[in-house]
Amino acid sequence: MNVEPHVREGEVDSLRRTFDVDEHYIVECQEKARILSEDPRRCIVLPHMHEAEWDFVELAMESLSQDYPDLFHLARNGRYWHWINRPLDIDQHFVFGDADTLPHGPFAFMARQMQGDFTLQDQRENDLWMDGGMVTSQADWSLKFDLGMSFRQWHAPVPKAGEMGIFDRALRFLLMLQHGRPVRRLNWTMTINPRLDTSPENFTIWGKDRATVTNENAQDLVHLRVELQTLFRLPRSNAILFCVRCYLLPLREIALVPKWRIRLHRVLRDLDPALSAYKGLDLYRAQAVSYLSQFDHGETLTCGIGPE
Repeated sequence: MNVEPHVREGEVDSLRRTFDVDEHYIVECQEKARILSEDPRRCIVLPHMHEAEWDFVELAMESLSQDYPDLFHLARNGRYWHWINRPLDIDQHFVFGDADTLPHGPFAFMARQMQGDFTLQDQRENDLWMDGGMVTSQADWSLKFDLGMSFRQWHAPVPKAGEMGIFDRALRFLLMLQHGRPVRRLNWTMTINPRLDTSPENFTIWGKDRATVTNENAQDLVHLRVELQTLFRLPRSNAILFCVRCYLLPLREIALVPKWRIRLHRVLRDLDPALSAYKGLDLYRAQAVSYLSQFDHGETLTCGIGPE
């Protein structure tokens, strides 16, 4: 699973905060609001997840106000809370646990103010069930389709991992996830153009871009998409919060770092065909490999993402 403890340390700043807030914060929150206005069902929380919604509010508000005190502020007097989000100009008094005191449901109210996607997994019957979420920047999967599915059901399209027993081990691990000990992992795929929302609902908008890549424009159109995925056990509901924060970088900028351009070339060149097809890379992988190959002269690379 490539999992490690989600502690406040790492080689980049995004690993040193519970939730990363960067220079794209306002633009990405505005984009999220636009998508939700066009398709409100990008946010769905089943009724039995009400307690998990408030768990998420508490975790998010506490973390953001502690990590970014110049941007966010939380004051509590028993159940009477006061939340200030300075970048988005939000000043909200509410009663914790009373959804009627917020302009949106508690999960939606908070997830709108955060970069990335969030899902809520209910634990029952020795399994995890995707019973809520706000998903507006996903890599070709749909919350509306996966809602209510079990862990193995929503992972079923991934090739090879099921046969290798990875999902069985992952589920056992997550069922034992403890409150106060979150974990994180990195996932990756590729996207054409700097577009966060590559959802099935909007495939007619972005799908055709994959056929526009040539050897001449690959360096600008092809983007590496890295997902920082974090998982938290929530205290009252015992649900699991799954967060997916997406970062995009074009090949041209990846090529500025020798280790990155060489490693990406080798990964794409040697990628299993089944994984290439699953990630939707087949229409432009050859062009990306061709561009990156000019930088790879067989050097030995050290581990990690830091410079040589």
